[in-house]
Amino acid sequence: MKTNIFDVLIVGGGINGASAARDAAGRGLSVALCEAEDIGWATSSASSKLIHGGLRYLEHYEFRLVREALAEREVILATAPHIAWPMRIVLPHAPWLRPAWLIRAGLFLYDHLSPLQQIAGSERVNLKKHVSGRSLVDKFKTGFEYSDLGVLDTRFCLYNAMDASMRGASVFTRTRVEKVVRKDGVWCATTVNTRTGETAEIKARSMVNTTGPWSNEFLTERAESSDTGRIRMVLGSHIIVPKLYDHPYSYILQNDDKRIVFVIPYENDFTMIGTTDVDYQGDPAKAACSQAEREYLCKITNDYFRTQIKAEDVVWDFAGIRPLYSDGKDATSATRDYVFKVEKGADGSAPLLNVFGGKITAGREIGEKIVDQLLPLLGRTEAPEGSHWTATAPFPGGDMPEGFEPYLYKFHRQYPWLPARMAHRLCRHYGTLAHDVLGDAKSLAALGQHFGADLYEAEVRYQQQNEWADDADGVLWRRTRLGLHMTKEEQDALRQWFGA
Repeated sequence: MKTNIFDVLIVGGGINGASAARDAAGRGLSVALCEAEDIGWATSSASSKLIHGGLRYLEHYEFRLVREALAEREVILATAPHIAWPMRIVLPHAPWLRPAWLIRAGLFLYDHLSPLQQIAGSERVNLKKHVSGRSLVDKFKTGFEYSDLGVLDTRFCLYNAMDASMRGASVFTRTRVEKVVRKDGVWCATTVNTRTGETAEIKARSMVNTTGPWSNEFLTERAESSDTGRIRMVLGSHIIVPKLYDHPYSYILQNDDKRIVFVIPYENDFTMIGTTDVDYQGDPAKAACSQAEREYLCKITNDYFRTQIKAEDVVWDFAGIRPLYSDGKDATSATRDYVFKVEKGADGSAPLLNVFGGKITAGREIGEKIVDQLLPLLGRTEAPEGSHWTATAPFPGGDMPEGFEPYLYKFHRQYPWLPARMAHRLCRHYGTLAHDVLGDAKSLAALGQHFGADLYEAEVRYQQQNEWADDADGVLWRRTRLGLHMTKEEQDALRQWFGA
């Protein structure tokens, strides 16, 4: 039997790998995407849930990075209106940290480095009159308000992978690339199923390394590579506390160590606070928020908010490793930019494209640039500009020409038996695919077993069949965040369901 040889093997199913798989499949390449665990399960699920330009990066003169990210906000809002939404963010002015003129200049650049089409610009606000000022301690009198996007980060990864699969890519989860060597001008990869231990082989004409925090280990121990790895691992942690205020604004807080921290309404009943920046050694899979980080985030929040919190108030936390391209700087000022490095075999065959760095905001664009670099390495000569299709193609579920709110209104009318909060969540998670989740159901009872919160068996089965969901944690803490709203007993019922 002849072994199928893919055009490209992509190792790592975070945002960079999933985006590259989507773009490559859409341009006619045969693609194998291997993820050792679950799609987007590590760094890409531990972000600040923002598609943002990176206001703070302006202080490091990373104007190109900011301009590209600002433009990407418009692209994502247009192509994924179900999982991304405009968010107004308030920066309370702390004159002892940064002068007002510097903030105004930064926000002027933020508004003008890339044209604003669907997103509102910045303005100065009086915190004594603005609703966001009521939550703050009295010393903050002036603030600055600007826009970025909120995003469901894991679902962003999933929709890239789903679209790749719909376009012919082979997506393998729980599939670790254990060893990969060049042989007869192609890559030969030995894979291991991380659940069953079963081994298999994949062959490909080229390979893309999007293993993120695992890049150093992948290159030095598993791949035939001359690169010793260039990733610096930085731990970023977030905490979730009962909600601190009752309005839709988010905040960006300055701190005297020059770090900034976001405070964001989260899952209706909570507030998310983060992130930290701590150099990390060890296994990225074991990244966890420390007690010191919890206290650090509580202290900054207490410097600003009337409602005081302590580490014991944290109801959940999560942490991920940002794989920064190593440039010798400290963790706070190290570049958030991405870098590509290409290696070829001795005869020029079987190229390896290493992707170092990146962030959730740039994921689609990084995928596009990966394929731009890959095509000539595979002997494809067409101009890439003519095939930049992902900038305008809606993500699965994102085909809402009238926008999210009109679609939600029609969805409510179509399913009047759904509780309003559940209807909103289904539209926000699945967009136009929410109809597939509900199927022919005419009542809540028709959705099968009720696990808790608004999670029913029909939704879990949909995730199993379409989103590679294969355990309770993947449903509760990544594909949804309903674990926050469910008791331990309810969560255990879902685990038992998967076990059966």
